[in-house]
Amino acid sequence: MQFVFRVFLVLLLTGGLTASAAAHKPIMTGAEQTSLYIPYLKGKKVGMVVNPTAVIGERLLVDSLLKLGVKVTRIFGPEHGFRGNASNGAHVADEVDAATGIPVVSLYGVRKMPPKQDMDAIDVMIYDIQDVGCRFYTNINTLRDIMEACVEAGKELVILDRPNPNDYVDGPILDMKLKSGIGQFPIPITHGMTVGEFARMINGEGWLKNKRKCKLKIIPVKNYKHGMDYTLPVGPSPNLNTQQSVLLYPSLCLFEGTIVSQGRGTYMPFTVLGAPALKGRYEFSFTPQSIPGKAESPLHMGQACYGLDLRAFDTAPLRKAGRINLGWMIELYKAYPEKERFFDQSYSKQMGSIDKLAGTTAFRQQIIAGKTEAEIRRSWEPGLGQYKKMRIRYLLYP
Repeated sequence: MQFVFRVFLVLLLTGGLTASAAAHKPIMTGAEQTSLYIPYLKGKKVGMVVNPTAVIGERLLVDSLLKLGVKVTRIFGPEHGFRGNASNGAHVADEVDAATGIPVVSLYGVRKMPPKQDMDAIDVMIYDIQDVGCRFYTNINTLRDIMEACVEAGKELVILDRPNPNDYVDGPILDMKLKSGIGQFPIPITHGMTVGEFARMINGEGWLKNKRKCKLKIIPVKNYKHGMDYTLPVGPSPNLNTQQSVLLYPSLCLFEGTIVSQGRGTYMPFTVLGAPALKGRYEFSFTPQSIPGKAESPLHMGQACYGLDLRAFDTAPLRKAGRINLGWMIELYKAYPEKERFFDQSYSKQMGSIDKLAGTTAFRQQIIAGKTEAEIRRSWEPGLGQYKKMRIRYLLYP
């Protein structure tokens, strides 16, 4: 045994071990593995559902594919637009991309699904959008709509998979009576899946019309396992502009259903929390302003908001535990002087009511009643446990 240990130590120190034994191989997204899908696209008219997160290195995927001889005939843009310069919730118009001359069809304006004439203009569809693993992040709604359109048109959907930066399962299961634009599926707040896996779940659970199934070709992420840390190379939307904001998003987006600002209208959105009425209770403050392309009319615009600065908050323990932070909601509700206004929808117009965001009416009632985090979490069972068992059937990664 001592000899074996010495041999192992020598190999480790001299680099004789394989890369997988000595250090984990670098993650490669589906898009980066061009040899797995470029030959399949040759000679086909290709449609692409993409935004600025669809990259290979520092180059946009569209530009890379065009350079490699792929015939891209349509680009379909989700919320925030193909170039990512539209504000949260803003309708986006059709256009012609100035850089490539390719028609860009908006899926976040007057329509949510590609028109028939645009589906007829393609042979195959590519989907490559970085998700952040949350039910209320609308990209998974777009994914479902694209799958519907592909089924209707008889087209195959090629998904270039990417890691999930919030790769854990937590939160109440959506009560489908509260189904809305920010909650379309009976899943928890963080679903713990990649886009490729989620597409398999949409097919497998019969979430398309008439339980039809979309023909899928998934290019999986290489060297990836669930639970790995992953730093996004590109901010996924205008108000998720840092890795910290992405990691705090599952917890802080719930505040969109309150009178508390999450920093929209600043250059540090989703890393701070505050409201004017909390003056005197907290020292830290920020003042939301109109920022074109990010937040034209943010909550509490021009008013100093007092509250929590989470820019340096260590998210690692939360991710390791696989938990959304409920403590901030409990704390700020207790601190807010006019509690009847805290969840007043007339002051919270950006995303939707707290009930739709949480996916249940119980969460708001529990906060008001002063329930502890442990008590709130217990109420999420058995739904959360049942979801975890169902999720296993669709996983592509260990």
